[in-house]
Amino acid sequence: ALYGDSRLAGGKLSFISSFLKMPDGMKEQADRLSEEGKTPLFFAMDDRLLGIIAVADVIKEDSPRAIRELKELGMKVVMLTGDNERTAGAIGARAGVDEIIAEVLPDGKESKVRALQENGKTIMVGDGINDAPALTRADIGIAIGAGADVAIDAADIVLVKSRLIDVAASVRLSRATLRNIHQNLFWAFFYNVIGIPLAAGVFIPVTGWQLNPMFAAAAMSLSSFFVVTNALRLNLFNIYGNEGIETKTETDAGMKPEMNIGMKPETNAGMKTLDIEGMMCEHCERTVKKALESIDGVSSAVVSHEKNQAIVYLNRDISEDILAKAVEEQDYHVTGIA
Repeated sequence: ALYGDSRLAGGKLSFISSFLKMPDGMKEQADRLSEEGKTPLFFAMDDRLLGIIAVADVIKEDSPRAIRELKELGMKVVMLTGDNERTAGAIGARAGVDEIIAEVLPDGKESKVRALQENGKTIMVGDGINDAPALTRADIGIAIGAGADVAIDAADIVLVKSRLIDVAASVRLSRATLRNIHQNLFWAFFYNVIGIPLAAGVFIPVTGWQLNPMFAAAAMSLSSFFVVTNALRLNLFNIYGNEGIETKTETDAGMKPEMNIGMKPETNAGMKTLDIEGMMCEHCERTVKKALESIDGVSSAVVSHEKNQAIVYLNRDISEDILAKAVEEQDYHVTGIA
């Protein structure tokens, strides 16, 4: 970037050192930050180093448990990241992943997933724009609900509560569903192999067995009853295993703040409460919030899909029709405004 007659640049060590002689000790300091799980970013003006900023991803509380459970399910967990090897190694060690592929360029995740597919079926979990090609390439793409729209569109499964622990839960549920299908197919095959010849009188010449049509009809109904009942058992299946899970919902920033409709900024001239139908997840909340806050005169909006409600704070009078139109243009339905 240009600032007056000066050139400003920022990036990792290899980029900045390509045109600037680094002061003594900078590389060692960068290595030390990387070993702590932080990414060092260097900033320079012309031929002078301005300083270093270290940034770090905070591991969610449930991430180590989620990775441990995926391993217990017989899966190998690989972390794809654009961070340098030292930073990625520190984060991966804390999370407990099996393999780390670091310094992956934004357009390189798709090729890495393709290479991993040579070893078996692959699940890709991501939430960013750069993850979309890899989500499409993987056998199963799982998107974090609070992630980018393009990632959600590219995925096969969306975790609406944005918890990594739900990845293991989705695998358990998928396996339980497939097992249930196999059980029902076996029951139907076994039942029909015996029942159809018996109802047709095939065994009469040999054993004298025969089946009254009324009993045959009852047997068919009983077969359907068993199949449906077995399928309904999935409602009782514990997808979170023996440890269970807390009911709190987390976002990328950590704990989701409670919706407090009693707080109102002093600068606001008014408040409107919108009852909204159609919101299912945090992604819906962000869409509605963005639509409302784009209106001139709206200072802020607090949206909850759990309460099907949006609290809009105004700094001037705005027609209710304008608020409703902004929401309904996003394919949600406003049922009332107070």
